[in-house]
Amino acid sequence: MAERVRLEEGWVLHRRPYRETSLLLEVLTAGHGRLALVARGARRPRSAWQGLLQPFRLLLLSWSLRGELGTLTGAEPAAPPLPLAGRALWCGLYLNELLVRLLHRHDPHPGLHRTYGEALRGLAVAGGERVRERVLRLFELQLLRELGYGLLLDRDAGGAPLVPEGRYAYDPARGPLPLAPGEPAPRGSVPVSGALLLELQRGRVGDAALPAAKALLRAALGRCLGERPLRSRELFGALPMVAPGPALREGA
Repeated sequence: MAERVRLEEGWVLHRRPYRETSLLLEVLTAGHGRLALVARGARRPRSAWQGLLQPFRLLLLSWSLRGELGTLTGAEPAAPPLPLAGRALWCGLYLNELLVRLLHRHDPHPGLHRTYGEALRGLAVAGGERVRERVLRLFELQLLRELGYGLLLDRDAGGAPLVPEGRYAYDPARGPLPLAPGEPAPRGSVPVSGALLLELQRGRVGDAALPAAKALLRAALGRCLGERPLRSRELFGALPMVAPGPALREGA
């Protein structure tokens, strides 16, 4: 028997054409996690879903599910679309790709669903590059926690409490390793200060610490992502000032 769900909050993470007139959606829902849903007829000119099934808009979704692939049966707006543009839009696409790559289907993460919405709203009102970077770093930190790969941020790999003035080499597999004065970080680890780790523990990161936080979280996420690169990261680096067009949003 098919499972039927009505009017659950969800976000479209990715969409691409499916067969002649439909869309295949990857969505993040509050109570059912990441799902793949077919929106039948959504590409027809007179479809009621024209212009609605877009990323970065909170929706109320209804679907029926039997097996891995579900069928969208209803969608309506739960909030106005978020005005992401330019670099903020690239950042949003990066968050979406992380979720599609790293979340298992049918595995609910209600806390991450809230964090994702907060991150998008933060990007929509971000006043500059540092603000956007901070939004990304704190989202990445929470994503790792939800995946069960949360960073060790209050003590070193041997169990000793971190000290703000201490120097550490963060090994993604082991945690912070104390460094003696002048000692280089071993290969494969990220040099960080105790102050940065303790700041991240409190859910904060200052402007001066953003580059180190980026290096640390990129290394930690790399354990989960494997060797296949993120498409959004490559495109963001190659075309930092160009907003993505419809082809990218459709997954072409």
